[in-house]
Amino acid sequence: MAAVLGIGNATLDIIHQVDCYPGENEEVRCNSRILRRGGNVANTLVVLSQLGLSCRWAGMLVDNAEGDLVADDLSRHGIDISASECLGSGSMPVSSVVISKQTGSRTITHFRDLPEYSFSAFSAIDLEPLDWLHFEGRNVAGIRQMLKRVREISPGVRCSLEIEKPRDGIESLFPLTDVLMFSRNYADARGVADPLALLQSVHADCSGADLFCAWGDAGAAALGRDGREYLHPAVTPARVVDTLGAGDTFNAGIISGYLDALNIEAILARACRLAGNKCGQSGLDGLIL
Repeated sequence: MAAVLGIGNATLDIIHQVDCYPGENEEVRCNSRILRRGGNVANTLVVLSQLGLSCRWAGMLVDNAEGDLVADDLSRHGIDISASECLGSGSMPVSSVVISKQTGSRTITHFRDLPEYSFSAFSAIDLEPLDWLHFEGRNVAGIRQMLKRVREISPGVRCSLEIEKPRDGIESLFPLTDVLMFSRNYADARGVADPLALLQSVHADCSGADLFCAWGDAGAAALGRDGREYLHPAVTPARVVDTLGAGDTFNAGIISGYLDALNIEAILARACRLAGNKCGQSGLDGLIL
């Protein structure tokens, strides 16, 4: 069984479903309220665990009821949390999410006051049993140290990096990775109008990596390190129920595809199919390939 370590965020998601997204200063009734564990890397690991991979999580916890909820949910999904850092005080990151029943879209506000996962904690992890490391592109300086350590002591382990938002210096991480996963938010910030154009614009800075970019209902693109280009349409469910976590699910499809030795075209198809299946259901439990 292939082993994956994810380094990044886990959150508490407070999810409110409304008939349609409210306008500014408008009061609407909420149809449902759900408290759920979230976070980009944590979501990706939950999907990978359901696909039969051995998963570990390295991130920040707090020793209180909030941290217990996150830890218990990850453990319930068979994810090893022994590499996490646990603080005696503070609050877990919280994402307040509004989901529109009309469209399935989600709008998120995020609160965080915890420090980022430390390089010293990462250095204590035995990388030898691992087949894949997946990083959330957050703490650029810390991730650079981690990636350099991987290249120095365990160069055979493949590394992927999710780039969801523009952050100062994040492009300096690109040459240290094997697979890069870009979001539409990052493309918009760079003023790029389609996913393939984004990948073409960054290819010269990361010629040793395969590149992917999800574009919501417009599908996704990939650009291999050999320069070959791929496009795949979105896989749309019969009814869009919940798009929260679709990008994280797309990333899980990419990682699992590599570990199953698929080619890039098949990997992109798998990622789109998984993300589409996720959009047709609430949450991640029971997600099928």
